[in-house]
Amino acid sequence: MDRDDVERRIGARSFARLLGDWRPPDGRRLAGALADRIRLLVLDGRLPLQTRVPAERELATALAVSRTTVATCYDVLRDAGVLRSRRGAGSWTQLPADAPGAVRASPFSPHGDRSLFDLAHAALPAPSPHLRAAAAAAVHDLDAHLGSHGYELLGLHALRAAVADRFTARGVPTSPDQVLVTSGAQNAILLALTALAGPGDRVLVEHPTYPNALDAVAARGARAVPVPMGPHADGTGSWDLDLLTGVIRDVAPRLAYLIPDFQNPTGALLDNAGRERLVDLARRTSTPLIVDETLAELGLDGPSVCPVAAYGAADSPLVLTIGSASKVFWGGLRVGWIRSSAAMVRRLAAVRASVDLGSPVLEQLVAARLMADVDVISAARRAELTAARDHLLGRLTEAFPRWQPSRPRGGLSLWVDLDEAVSSRLTVAARRHDVLLAAGPRFGLDGAFERHLRMPYTLRRDRMDTALELLVAAWRGLDHVGPTTDVDPVAVA
Repeated sequence: MDRDDVERRIGARSFARLLGDWRPPDGRRLAGALADRIRLLVLDGRLPLQTRVPAERELATALAVSRTTVATCYDVLRDAGVLRSRRGAGSWTQLPADAPGAVRASPFSPHGDRSLFDLAHAALPAPSPHLRAAAAAAVHDLDAHLGSHGYELLGLHALRAAVADRFTARGVPTSPDQVLVTSGAQNAILLALTALAGPGDRVLVEHPTYPNALDAVAARGARAVPVPMGPHADGTGSWDLDLLTGVIRDVAPRLAYLIPDFQNPTGALLDNAGRERLVDLARRTSTPLIVDETLAELGLDGPSVCPVAAYGAADSPLVLTIGSASKVFWGGLRVGWIRSSAAMVRRLAAVRASVDLGSPVLEQLVAARLMADVDVISAARRAELTAARDHLLGRLTEAFPRWQPSRPRGGLSLWVDLDEAVSSRLTVAARRHDVLLAAGPRFGLDGAFERHLRMPYTLRRDRMDTALELLVAAWRGLDHVGPTTDVDPVAVA
């Protein structure tokens, strides 16, 4: 037995909370439903690999089911390769051999198995046409850097200047010393958390929110404090800033993580007045704001809004704005950045030295070249995404009349109310039809959002139509509380 087997384990009560509402509505086939939910938790990353699961009797007591139910469930998971067991020692989670990413390549890979229809990742399937030209030019730019060691904690000046110019053009005067280049937005989030929060600290988050941010909070040992998004007329959701203010006053979080631009997953957009209130709240309570702007360039409808930092926080260390080259240019370009005060950037750089020594030079040079064409590139992306969003909305209305999808003004995905608490079961069923989904609970805490599903509109149209045909089949195979006549298989044929 290795060290991880001993140290990584989950108690029965914690496991029961993580499972959420897993029971089928008819109360039958409990073992199969439990196995499906545990498999989904493993594949989604909510239950880490090499985690020792509770003993059969302990879990049966925590779930108020028979030990036979849990034993049967564990047998199913062992047969599926999700659990491995050692007599007298216990059982541990593992990635099954047939899991996406285990043997199959990404559906976006030109050499991989394209039989999977990826509706789990809100990412564009192909790079901007400008990328090849930028990459070729960047190779020549690289010559000027080959005489140095290549380690740049702050990032290359050329990219920092390009990002600063973009912020300035969007209404926030910015100098290069206010920008820190990171290895993607996820790296930026983790770096900010490392600098500003410690184990046990509270971090305010929207609910639902970006799941990788929740994972980063947990990895830091901090505690996420959720503030619910309220309903909105367009189905996206909205911020209750009075509630958010009250939570900050009552809980005194170390910092807040917010996505004001086409919030992931709801697609909501915070208006200018709300942004001004956020900055004022940060000042009055001395609460740093990590503002995730990774989708800010992808507005599809209506007028644009200014960055949060434009409302009196251009030089404030309390507002840390995170951006990324991945959503507009290409997901494989792992370049992100943090914009804040020059003093905060220096503080982040000092912390970064213990995390990594800088981002890849060549990728930074490519991103710097692309930033010069960001207006042209983002305009083309917006046109493509607007058509894709409207197409998906139309097909969902035909195929699933009872579903209530949002109509976001930007971003990459819809937030869909399924009218039933079946998101996790639908996700498992869809996998059997080669459709990958991101279940609603992936975006929340303690099993919330079983009625919801995030659905990106980033697949090519013909593949999206095929994916919807398969999703109809998966939906029809579920045990529904009510009649299933809301599914029209002809509409997506």
